[in-house]
Amino acid sequence: MNRKEHVLNAALLAIGLGYVLHPSGDTTTFYTIIEVGVPVILGALFPDVDTAFGKHRKTLHNLPVLGLFYVFPMVFGNLEFVWIGVLTHYALDMLGSKRGLAWFYPYEKEFGAPFGVSVSSKHASMVTLLVTAFEISVAALFVHRQFVVDASLSAIGV
Repeated sequence: MNRKEHVLNAALLAIGLGYVLHPSGDTTTFYTIIEVGVPVILGALFPDVDTAFGKHRKTLHNLPVLGLFYVFPMVFGNLEFVWIGVLTHYALDMLGSKRGLAWFYPYEKEFGAPFGVSVSSKHASMVTLLVTAFEISVAALFVHRQFVVDASLSAIGV
């Protein structure tokens, strides 16, 4: 995907996460959208820095880079949500485009989904919206998993 789709994905994901974390729609929700949104958007843009150096979709599009962004806040106490932006960038590149990612770079084999659209496709924005909806759904399941388990048990009569 291109920069427009990555920013669209990150911005919509931040709004969705704000409501997943604080569904009331009050000032806490909007504060959370900003708190999550800025680092998620920055993280969503970061992997494409490898277009200026290295090999695009290899140098900064891999699991070791994601691991560094995941561990960074534990060590330095800031940039808590940047890893989410990096992860969503990878998800969009994997699920929304025809080309894969070199997950284990410097091993250069690219792994991708068997579906997707080209970056220049007129359907790229629609795919971005579908991937974003999927990401928000997964986040909601993680955040509210106890509610899902309780509702499922109630549905089967337990």
